[in-house]
Amino acid sequence: MSQNNNNKNFDFIKTSGDIDEFILSKNGLRVLLLEDHSAPVTTLMVTYHVGSRNEAIGYTGSTHLLEHLMFKGSKNYNKEKGTAIWTELQSIGAQINATTWNDRTNYFEVVPSEHLEKAIAIESDRMRYAFLKDEDRQPEMTVVRNEFERGENSPFDVLDKNIWATAYQAHPYHHSTIGWKSDIENVSTERLKEFYNTYYWPNNATVTIIGDIDKNNTLNLVNEYFGQHSKSTHDIPYMYTEEPNQEGERRITVNRNGQTDIVAVAHKTPPGLNKDTYSFHLLSKILADGKSSRLQRALIDPGLATSLFMYDFPFKDNGLFISYAFLNPGENHKNIEEIILNTYKEIIDNGISDDELQRAKAQTKASVAFSRDGSYAVASAINEALAIGDWTFYTTFIKKINSVTKNDIKSVANKYLIDNKKTTGWFVSNNNETN
Repeated sequence: MSQNNNNKNFDFIKTSGDIDEFILSKNGLRVLLLEDHSAPVTTLMVTYHVGSRNEAIGYTGSTHLLEHLMFKGSKNYNKEKGTAIWTELQSIGAQINATTWNDRTNYFEVVPSEHLEKAIAIESDRMRYAFLKDEDRQPEMTVVRNEFERGENSPFDVLDKNIWATAYQAHPYHHSTIGWKSDIENVSTERLKEFYNTYYWPNNATVTIIGDIDKNNTLNLVNEYFGQHSKSTHDIPYMYTEEPNQEGERRITVNRNGQTDIVAVAHKTPPGLNKDTYSFHLLSKILADGKSSRLQRALIDPGLATSLFMYDFPFKDNGLFISYAFLNPGENHKNIEEIILNTYKEIIDNGISDDELQRAKAQTKASVAFSRDGSYAVASAINEALAIGDWTFYTTFIKKINSVTKNDIKSVANKYLIDNKKTTGWFVSNNNETN
């Protein structure tokens, strides 16, 4: 179909993994389409290429708060007309939501395929005609503030937030997507409108449609609704701040009430599109995925920790590779930290085995297969690939994983898992002494 696309409103760009990419000629909107007739269901996802990384100091959390306000109504879909967004979509049996992250914001609907037009019409309307009223900001601010406060009651969330705030000095990854409490409470509606009018344009968005569709008909619908918008009247601002080179270890200790003590060890990783991302992913499997993983054998089996968590999520810019160990009562933070670092050192010095590499690849292939079951799951995975800068990251991931060697993983460990790139965090319950 791609090579034979005759829709004069779109420029065909490429096909990868059965996904076709088009650009709506008049306004630069990127469109990704994948036909899947296994069920009479379609997912529409609109990804805006803006996230918390685009927030200025003093306005953290604006992206997330704006996401909440986007459900309050638009020119053609609002309570006053009896066409509220939630009401309209729920009346056709849609599943709807939105998420905000460091590098993107998305809005999505999973609908019976015959109702795709309704979802497209609503997303087009709020792309440029969202109301963003001050009377709606206050109650949504309260909702977001409650989310923030719930996170403050979680030892893991508190430590994680402090790890990122310590690891990054200049880059906006230093603040969480939800933002700082004072910013959430004080940002003005006018500021949110300014943010909306800066970033919510077709040439800063990607529309992904996956499921039981006819591609030509779907392109016609996209053109009918999204084609009414012009491209932005200004250049989309580029976030150009680079994190300065870390030149020494950083540490943070959080003393709070809590039932679980935690040790976290973080190291900087390259941007998500760097080839080393694939080695890091397999390294995380080798270290912390399953009963045969190295940290499982070093910490869980001897009864030093109750559980482990390894974070290796790729970002558009330099991210973090983090090991979290949840300590058994009475265990020594310093000892746990040393065990984690010694486990890393074994790989730095001696590499990994053939069995470990093959097991990590098999685990990855299985988890990818399970995570891509259904139209929403596929759209969501594409959305994360868009966030780091290239949607084909989704279609080429397994091929790149297959090409990783033992030497690649040893090389990555030697290059990145070094002390002067390290940020260490301890969560110490107030009923325990720092040890």
